[in-house]
Amino acid sequence: MKLSQLTKYQDIVIQCHDNPDPDTIGAGYALYKYFEEQGKRVRLVYGGHLKITKPNVCLMVEKLDIPLEHVQNLEIKELLITVDCQYGAGNVTRFEAPYVVVIDHHEEESREFDAKEIRQGLASTCTVVWQMFVEEGIDINKWYTVATALYYGLFTDSAGFSEVRHPFDKDMRDELRVDEALIRQLKNAVLTLSELEIAGMALIRHSYNVANKFVVVKAQECDPNILGFISDLAIQVDSVNVCLVYNQTIHGIKFSVRSCVKEVMANELANYLCDEMGSGGGNLDKAGGFINNKEFNEKNAHLNADEFFLRRLTNYYKSFEVIDAMDTIIDVSTFKTYKGEPVCTGMVPLCEVFPLNTTVCVRTIEGDIDLEITPNLYMLIGLRGEIRPITKEKFEENYVRLDEDLDLDFSYFPNARNKQGKVTFPLKEHTYKCRTKGESYVFAKALTKGAKLFTWWDRQRYIYGKPGDYLIVIKDNLRDIDIINKEVFEKRYKIYLDR
Repeated sequence: MKLSQLTKYQDIVIQCHDNPDPDTIGAGYALYKYFEEQGKRVRLVYGGHLKITKPNVCLMVEKLDIPLEHVQNLEIKELLITVDCQYGAGNVTRFEAPYVVVIDHHEEESREFDAKEIRQGLASTCTVVWQMFVEEGIDINKWYTVATALYYGLFTDSAGFSEVRHPFDKDMRDELRVDEALIRQLKNAVLTLSELEIAGMALIRHSYNVANKFVVVKAQECDPNILGFISDLAIQVDSVNVCLVYNQTIHGIKFSVRSCVKEVMANELANYLCDEMGSGGGNLDKAGGFINNKEFNEKNAHLNADEFFLRRLTNYYKSFEVIDAMDTIIDVSTFKTYKGEPVCTGMVPLCEVFPLNTTVCVRTIEGDIDLEITPNLYMLIGLRGEIRPITKEKFEENYVRLDEDLDLDFSYFPNARNKQGKVTFPLKEHTYKCRTKGESYVFAKALTKGAKLFTWWDRQRYIYGKPGDYLIVIKDNLRDIDIINKEVFEKRYKIYLDR
């Protein structure tokens, strides 16, 4: 759905969920400004018995001059848009409307609407709305108040950006021009005395695992930022390497993760904890996620949340081994030899795009990677949008550049940001199609348990392989090790009997 499709309506009501937070308000305010500029009669409202009282939300509405109305009764003549909530769900007051549109980032839970734009992979509804503006070719930065509202909405819904996982969330965070002074004010107006008490009581009631040095903390229902606040305190304990703080809501379990050891990336752990039950993500040291009640009860009805997390974390530490390509020579005597099939992929000559000796952040669907631009540095883009640095010499030895149109199609094409100048470069404009040449051979073996591989080119982030994925070793260089997804491996390699 595109925003321009809704401009046929003249009377538009945008509804935030009851007891609104910065995400629903920021997303709703952006839509309000869009339709107001189109000359529509538009209102921004929320229902429920309670008026806004949280200091940061009141300050946001006041300082950004957001025309948010608290209503008990409402007549809607044409169009109702619910933001960060779904018409008919339990957290939004129902007002009758001729035509209903839902814009949200949560799992679809109601079907009482006529049209929708629900993007579950994003950390906030503010990001959904920002992306819709981008698709319309509108620069949101022309309204600094809207840009600030969207930024703060994402900030609060992702626990201070610690749970940002999708590259679109990161793009919005990096590209918005905001009122920095107001953002500082808002950050320092979040914690109420009652929430300070919640944090204190939660830290008293904790479960600690001595063997693996992790702690699990249960908190009362509270703002997601409070979970992050508690996590930031817990991870500072000298005997804690990993902490998990959670609370339970009517919809499910919200949790925050922190890690201070490179062998456990917080974003990977968050995904593991909610696998097939919700969504998780974030950064190396800070992450979080959400587990849906329905999926949790179907799989773990016999456990309470505390028991679930303690068991899940204990099993996590038993589920993997760590491989360091710089320190390990893999014994390939039990591996089989495979011959690589010709495969087309993409290549970016980074040393020709960026100044030498600068650092760029390459953003992919799998995360951000910092690379220092050195002479002859190229980068391969794989079939799933994954990247791998390669020297110009190695590229010319193993690949041939094709004079053909690039036909790689990803949900997010890798981009790069010059960290010095903070300028974004769309890498698609600098990507060439290429194909492997000659015959390539690898030793490979399917993993029987999880593995975390630290490659020679990334010493801080590991590649995680699950059972069934393949550990491969390049035949001509036993230190060139990789882990490849099972489906991708079976497309790219065929068994070769002559070792």
